[in-house]
Amino acid sequence: MCGIAGYFGFNDISLIKNMLKVLKHRGPNDEGIFIGKNVALGNRRLSIIDIKSGKQPIHNENKKIWITYNGEIYNFQELRNSLLKLGHKFYTKTDTECIVHAYEEWGTKCLKKLNGMFAFAIWDSDKKILFLARDRFGIKPLYYCTLNKKFIFASEIKAILQDKTIPRVPNDKIIYQYLIDGVHDHSEETFFLGIKRLLPAHFMIVSKKKIKIKKYWDVKVNQ
Repeated sequence: MCGIAGYFGFNDISLIKNMLKVLKHRGPNDEGIFIGKNVALGNRRLSIIDIKSGKQPIHNENKKIWITYNGEIYNFQELRNSLLKLGHKFYTKTDTECIVHAYEEWGTKCLKKLNGMFAFAIWDSDKKILFLARDRFGIKPLYYCTLNKKFIFASEIKAILQDKTIPRVPNDKIIYQYLIDGVHDHSEETFFLGIKRLLPAHFMIVSKKKIKIKKYWDVKVNQ
């Protein structure tokens, strides 16, 4: 288990540090931060694969693509071999770096190549976009909030709430549904108004002008 966090559209180094501080329990072994122009990616790491050199956030060859990631890609060895044959150069032995190069090679279609559980955010400095995705069954969490042209994301809501400008307003409808039915994760809404979850099998593209959310996978039912 790791913890991811970040923002887009503004600069606040103290915020990303505070976000990672409250996510320390998710990744007690290491902490890493990437800071760009109006963007930040942070990671609290539970070190499992490539303990020594797998520090996150991880980048591609020219450091134009960066990722913060929580999860496990089961087929990363096969994926790594395929990417090596295509000319990609690796500096770690992690499954994390496979996602970076897979995105570099196939764009958002890289999700079709990933077999595993994951939540990640990729910063593409050439396109000036954040690419965020969640695994097919939503095993790994990913929450986000948009407010006053700011975009903030994290593995847990309490990390997002480190931004004191975000209102702490209860979402009565979802709280009521939970108390009546015991279900609260069936939609993108959370217990806090304005804070949403990225649904399973969905990805989102965040740019300066807009946010695009798309479903990339669904269960096929034979009738």
